[in-house]
Amino acid sequence: MRDSMMDDEAFGELTARQADIVRMVDEKGYATLEALAQHFEVSTQSIRRDIIQLDRLNLLQRFHGGAGPSDTTVRLGYVEKRMRAMDAKARIGRAAAALVPEGAAVFLDVGTTVEAVALQLRTQHAKARVFTSSLASGMILAGAPDIELHVFAGAVRGADGSLAGAATVAGVSAIRFDIAFIGYSGFEKDGTVMDYDLEKIAVKQAAMRRAETSVIVGDCSKFERHGVAQVAAPHLISKLVTDAAPPSHLAEAFSAARLEIVIAGP
Repeated sequence: MRDSMMDDEAFGELTARQADIVRMVDEKGYATLEALAQHFEVSTQSIRRDIIQLDRLNLLQRFHGGAGPSDTTVRLGYVEKRMRAMDAKARIGRAAAALVPEGAAVFLDVGTTVEAVALQLRTQHAKARVFTSSLASGMILAGAPDIELHVFAGAVRGADGSLAGAATVAGVSAIRFDIAFIGYSGFEKDGTVMDYDLEKIAVKQAAMRRAETSVIVGDCSKFERHGVAQVAAPHLISKLVTDAAPPSHLAEAFSAARLEIVIAGP
């Protein structure tokens, strides 16, 4: 719900179409450029310009191919994400890092929870070859004496230092990983893992195809969140490392898919 003075002032600067776009996105949770262009009977270029302006006004968030609400808890700003559930992420990081065999080839995806895994790999003096599509995780592990670090090439997308695009997917697809740690935004009711950015999803999927074990990491707040596009069906995931038991419908879906749930201890 939009009740801040900042939002009220920003709304006063909008065209009627832009105001309608914000309302539609808030109601639906996400809207593609094509759907908005068809609804308003204008070009996708016109809608893209509207979305860019609305994103700058913090009235919605621009994603690859569309837009989502600015106040959604799914897509917080990077700094705020790092601050949320810090204790839970630290515990998840420790539990996830404990899954890494000595000398393993490890893939680290983007995201603040995966960064917690990177920090624990360094803290625990893990001996591993780490490959990452995250500049942030790369910086955490840079100089770690027992880590052989590789950062994939690619285009930097956003403040989180994520790398994506054809070069990243090609690099990831050339490596075999013993274990891959994957971030995500939420779930469908059937346990399908979901996220928002299509280019980042392509990197996640490439890593999972090349991994012996695929592990998703995320705190319990994500059980009630969703996303725009599928990352993977639950049967393609080996483990979920989280900080609390999932709700019954997800627990049943995970059990049917033989997805192991690892609940991080204190």
